[in-house]
Amino acid sequence: MATFSEAPPGDAAAGETIFRSKCAYCHAVDKGAGHKHGPNLNGLFGRQAGTAPGFPYPSGDKIMAVIWEENTLYDYLLNPKKYTPAKMGFNGLKQPHDRADLIAYLKNATA
Repeated sequence: MATFSEAPPGDAAAGETIFRSKCAYCHAVDKGAGHKHGPNLNGLFGRQAGTAPGFPYPSGDKIMAVIWEENTLYDYLLNPKKYTPAKMGFNGLKQPHDRADLIAYLKNATA
């Protein structure tokens, strides 16, 4: 069983800025907004990776079987390639506070 880093608390307002600059091109967060290049993230927390309803995941992608929550996202956001071979323009957030801020935003925005 994998162990994950503990995500520190973050600032949702700072996380929204990060989302808009790094994630919004490929992901939506609003319920019913539809998918973009990546899956809509609404309902993200508590969902298994690779199971967003209606998103056409590429066949052959070996998505790591995790449930998205603060600690799994904290590690994912550091190194997305560890979780999926999907080709993304996003290579991760190296700063711990950036990851924590983005998670705080996503927790509110995707509920």
